[in-house]
Amino acid sequence: MREHAQRLNGLGTTIFAEMSALAVATNSVNLGQGFPDRDGPDSLLEDAIAAIRAGANQYPPARGVPALRQAIADHQKRFYDLSYDPDTQVLVTTGATEAVAAALLAYVEPGDEVIALEPYYDSYSAGIAFAGGRRVPVTLRAPDYRLDLDELRAAVTPRTKVLLINSPHNPTGTVLTDDELRGVSEVAVEHDLIVITDEVYEHLVYDGGQHKPLAAYDGMADRTVSISSAGKTFAVTGWKIGWVTGTPAIVTAVTTAKQFLTFTSGAPFQPAVAGALALGNDYFDALRADLQSRRDLLCDGLEELGFGVHRPQGTYFVTTDIRPLGHTDGIDFCRMLPERTGVVAIPHQVFYDNPDPGRPLVRWAFCKQPQILQEALTRLQKL
Repeated sequence: MREHAQRLNGLGTTIFAEMSALAVATNSVNLGQGFPDRDGPDSLLEDAIAAIRAGANQYPPARGVPALRQAIADHQKRFYDLSYDPDTQVLVTTGATEAVAAALLAYVEPGDEVIALEPYYDSYSAGIAFAGGRRVPVTLRAPDYRLDLDELRAAVTPRTKVLLINSPHNPTGTVLTDDELRGVSEVAVEHDLIVITDEVYEHLVYDGGQHKPLAAYDGMADRTVSISSAGKTFAVTGWKIGWVTGTPAIVTAVTTAKQFLTFTSGAPFQPAVAGALALGNDYFDALRADLQSRRDLLCDGLEELGFGVHRPQGTYFVTTDIRPLGHTDGIDFCRMLPERTGVVAIPHQVFYDNPDPGRPLVRWAFCKQPQILQEALTRLQKL
């Protein structure tokens, strides 16, 4: 039997699947995979139930139901003063993961280079490989995980086609500053690059900070594929409702690829998300405050246990250095952890092309109930 395509090399079972299975087998507290252990707002859930009962159970329109496309356009205007035509500049996708994959398929030719911020979310590597591209890392380095604009500029070659930018950044929790974003936009304009932005944690920014979309910067509106989703903001990661905004040409290009992936999905969830996007500022403010308090609970506890802790500016993940505890390899540490303490985390090094900078780093999710986080900290005292 012939071997599988080479593009699948290195894309076996994800670390998330491995660690989640280990969590079940050992009855561990799972601070690995980033899903909340609560449901979203009641109004969102009730709207989905009502849509199912009203018969919204067949294929929705390929670009998404009109109510959701309008709500996405309204959201972009409300929070960022960005104007989009819901009929031609908005596409609903099966989560942000599909949106990123479709955007890469739409713009990357075999041999093209895609610059991505390292450590990167694991689907980026797969999406670039499926498109036949070559990923080029620009590394966010401990302890502050800032973007080195000189390193970004040096990474660009005549083969560079796309910048893949993730801010707020998973897994480090970094939120790119205004200067960093301006620098990215200058590089993109100078070299005529497409920029794909993964902004799924846009509403999870702490300490009074604010997410700024790259599409708002000079010269970026015509070259930015802006991507977000409902999963993180409304605690419905299993619904897989994401979206793309951009120029009509960008949205058409991404739609052309996306229609042959899932075509469409989430019929009863789409109108429910439309209603949630219109919730008042009190919802978004309370979400941030709640997750910031959980961040501080977990960070304070991990610091007391001796970890080197990087307190994140955004997302719902915290990165720790395990060397102060006498460990040097995150994979070994995370495989040992469930059996020894009954807690699961994710090693950073799987998110790097060159794993050395990430080898002593481990990521923990704090999107769990406070009592669960406290239980994890209690168990970790066995270290």
